[in-house]
Amino acid sequence: MTRRDALVRVIEALHAEIAALKTNDIDALEAATGAKLKSIDAVAAAKEPSTPEIEELAREAHRLNETCRVYVNLMAANVRRRLQVLAGAPAQSYRPMGGAALA
Repeated sequence: MTRRDALVRVIEALHAEIAALKTNDIDALEAATGAKLKSIDAVAAAKEPSTPEIEELAREAHRLNETCRVYVNLMAANVRRRLQVLAGAPAQSYRPMGGAALA
């Protein structure tokens, strides 16, 4: 498999991951993640030199992976908030971690 073909498969798998995250389809997410990891291994194993097209595909894959990361982080924040409510603790709003908390 060429590096280009492997990157196209990574991108397709990332689109499938995003769709699965949007619909909370765990089976589809597991399948898409497995396909993505297999394709990433194929990208790493490919030995042909980089081209502008390959670099653009890699940037697209990176952008889509960041989109997946945002979805996962939002889902984790929602679960954390729900658990806090169920436990009777006040749900904390988002607060930047850069500065000291105001008293």
